[in-house]
Amino acid sequence: MATNTYSNLANTLRHDVPASVVVFLVAVPLSLGIAMASGVPLAAGLIAAVVGGIVAGALGGSAVQVSGPTASLTLVIADLVSTYGWRATCMITLLGGAVQLLLGVFRAARAALAVSPAVVHGMLTGVGILIALSQLHIVLGGSPQRSAMANLTELPGQIIGLHGHTVTVGLVTIMVLLVWTRLPKPIRSVPAPLAALLVASVSAWAFGWDVTRIELPDVLSTWALPELPQGDWSRILGGALLIALLAGAESLLCCAATDTMHTGRRADLDRELSGQGVANMVSGALGGLPVAGVIVRSTTNVGAGGRSRWSAILHGVWVLVFALGFGWSIALIPMEALAALLVFIGIRTISLGHVRKVHGHGEVPVYVVTMAGVIVLGLAEGVLAGLALAALLALRRLTWVTVLKREDPEGRLNVTISGSLTFLGVPRLAQELRTIPAGTAVDLDLNIDFMDNAAFDVIHSWRLDHERLGGVVVIDELHDEWYAMAASGARMYPAKTPPKAPDRWWLPWAHRAPETAAPVSGTKPATACRLTRGAHEFHRRTAPLMRPVFTELARKQQPSHLFITCADSRVVPSLITASGPGDLFTVRNIGNLVPRKGSAPHDDSVVAAIEYATQVLGVHTITVCGHSGCGAMAGVLSGGVQAGSLPGLRSWLRHGDHSLARLIETEGDALHTGALDLLCRVNVQQQLENLRTYANVDAQVEAGKLELVGLFFDIGSARVHLVPPLKADQPSIRE
Repeated sequence: MATNTYSNLANTLRHDVPASVVVFLVAVPLSLGIAMASGVPLAAGLIAAVVGGIVAGALGGSAVQVSGPTASLTLVIADLVSTYGWRATCMITLLGGAVQLLLGVFRAARAALAVSPAVVHGMLTGVGILIALSQLHIVLGGSPQRSAMANLTELPGQIIGLHGHTVTVGLVTIMVLLVWTRLPKPIRSVPAPLAALLVASVSAWAFGWDVTRIELPDVLSTWALPELPQGDWSRILGGALLIALLAGAESLLCCAATDTMHTGRRADLDRELSGQGVANMVSGALGGLPVAGVIVRSTTNVGAGGRSRWSAILHGVWVLVFALGFGWSIALIPMEALAALLVFIGIRTISLGHVRKVHGHGEVPVYVVTMAGVIVLGLAEGVLAGLALAALLALRRLTWVTVLKREDPEGRLNVTISGSLTFLGVPRLAQELRTIPAGTAVDLDLNIDFMDNAAFDVIHSWRLDHERLGGVVVIDELHDEWYAMAASGARMYPAKTPPKAPDRWWLPWAHRAPETAAPVSGTKPATACRLTRGAHEFHRRTAPLMRPVFTELARKQQPSHLFITCADSRVVPSLITASGPGDLFTVRNIGNLVPRKGSAPHDDSVVAAIEYATQVLGVHTITVCGHSGCGAMAGVLSGGVQAGSLPGLRSWLRHGDHSLARLIETEGDALHTGALDLLCRVNVQQQLENLRTYANVDAQVEAGKLELVGLFFDIGSARVHLVPPLKADQPSIRE
């Protein structure tokens, strides 16, 4: 226990304390800027940073997320302040925190992840543009307007009446932010926002520029209890719910993002939501802004080496110390510099990376509508418009039915129906099925994830009519049993009994359900060979998907590996290496043996493959793969006795004598029960040595152009292990 405590303390001092200082330096200017943009006392931003760090950091479910005031809520807060006043807004924040706490207690956090990322990114972009537009007026020496359109219409007048010094301060701030990431690494250890404010402040003091100074009143002397809002309580509760949902969704999405940035414990989303709720209740009670997980601070924390929640907690402590002991230094910061910082942050929310991601999934309209709605109508209205459009697009996708028809060389028509088959897609489905000629033999592949009764009735009615007119319809193997159940009127998905898992192509034939597909022409179902039926199944289901790959491979093969393995039926190279057509140039023989150069009995087959792979195909790797329970190694271990009266096998197994000699050399004559699998591993190592007896292979290995790799497939555990090369002074090959 004492050792673990000491180790945790050492890790905190080594990693979390330095990270907390870096996050603190980023958090202070951002918190002040967000408070200024929201139209609330600057102390409210620092209070939220303190509470977000200490309370949310201690109670939340993420080890590395850092919480504090967030720019995405500035519009909501500014609107609430103008309507109800600041102290009443603090009470609304407290109520929003209570809503978050209840949602976390009832484990509703996962529901927030159901919001389309296009809506979230569109909202953040819209908010960023609004912040940039409003703060640009301060940079130009004016005052921000109440709406985006008013800010746009007033902008030309602001530009005409430029205030030189204020614009210069803003330009200096933005210039530092732009070039800071290109400076040497030691200089970049100072966070860019802090550096920009320092340079702007020093420049304003040195040149005597006429700028607006920020004053931070004494937090303790100006603190007052929140008060109940006066007005329509339905709108008040709506504001609290909006804060709860927006702050909660941003926190949970940030939590999910930071989980991909570290290797520690994964976040507990319900605990995180509850912790955010308590933090917002405390922040509201103390007169602070709403709190949420902030991606900028969280990524800074991870990048600075933060590993536990102590980095977030300590960052809140440093902000508290700064606010109480060094708040006077804020008066040195020009307000125009803070406004320029917010303009830069607002513009950076327009991420082309996010646009590319949503474009790949066809959700650019959702992104654009949400962004435009936030700018023109308001935050809540824009988000609702985005959610409504996302729901409509999801509903529209239910009408997407793709019917692909292709005739195979045997004259059968392969029909693949893809999509979600609902009543919305019935008209198109019926139209496509009617175009299939009567009397045709049809292989019907239902590549679907859902089918309702209306769609099933259309397919079933067409099938009955088609077969009545002399045609044949064969349903694909995965859906045949399911289709039969549906046709019989059986309930498809019993409430307590999960559906039976479908057969998979990689399962052995004995593990699959009885074949129901029609056999190859000229054979009877009872006597059709498994291979020929498998070939038919390949033509019907796999070949259409793989044809583009094989068309490309038909011109030339370019494998990267020569793969030498045993002929054992349990070893499937493509399966255990997750490789595909064209990846492996494979040699299979009994015992995965590589005859040494000039050894007897003479064999050229393996040598020919090695020469062709290394000198013609130019492979980069030769892999020898053995396996557990190898019958060939059992024959070698028995001195050829198990080979019995098979002269060819007895002769071939002599190539394994060197492996047996290696085993005896390292383990002694008294071989134990596990000697067989031990020999299988030594055999892999010996075959790697045998490969070096060929001059061309040895030369390429020495030149670094060719790598030799040993693998061992443990059949019982279905695991592939790396076998290290055999060293001359290696005393034992036990693992």
